[in-house]
Amino acid sequence: MLLAGAGAAGAVPFVYQLGPERLVLETPPGFSDALSYASPRLNELAESLTSASNRILVFAIADSDARRFSTGERLQLRRYMIIATPKGLERERVSADDFARIVNDSLREVGTPVKETDYQKFLDKQEAGRGFLLSELRRDPAVVSVLQGAKLPDDTRILDRRDYSQLLSTTTVILLRGKALNLAVFTGYAVPQDLEWLLDTTRRWVDELLRLNNR
Repeated sequence: MLLAGAGAAGAVPFVYQLGPERLVLETPPGFSDALSYASPRLNELAESLTSASNRILVFAIADSDARRFSTGERLQLRRYMIIATPKGLERERVSADDFARIVNDSLREVGTPVKETDYQKFLDKQEAGRGFLLSELRRDPAVVSVLQGAKLPDDTRILDRRDYSQLLSTTTVILLRGKALNLAVFTGYAVPQDLEWLLDTTRRWVDELLRLNNR
């Protein structure tokens, strides 16, 4: 599906044909698209990160993990991200009203933001595997973004955990050239810098995709 990715020196934009629209996509610097590897294990992981009703357009893993994959080493997968879109809307042009309904459907079950601001302490007290809406990051006519977190089960197979027991993610629904895309960014959560990285990467990635598709 996707043939281009981003090297450590910077992201390389590429065109993705989605129905009649040509979207310009990219992975953030330091990440590469893994869909072209044709790895059942990586594809299974990517599919576990979104609804079965979505088509995955990008599954970005760190360049360090891409190098591990090429040499047969075990992947760490501490940070990764996806772009997906509803399969039923691939050939449809999404209006502003349609987009609002998609946002409501996507975020309907996430609940309301928690009142606690010390996310690590809050998540540490919660049942493992249960996700929480931590805060709403952005709500514009074409972009809605939220921050979520969870305490990881001890037997999780998704991540090769080393120094963390919590997972943070952002979910962003974005309207690009009449197409609704769902962007999700994930990171293990051990130190405050993990949260800072997540918020900064999400903001920069969204802004760059908007810039690339509004030229």
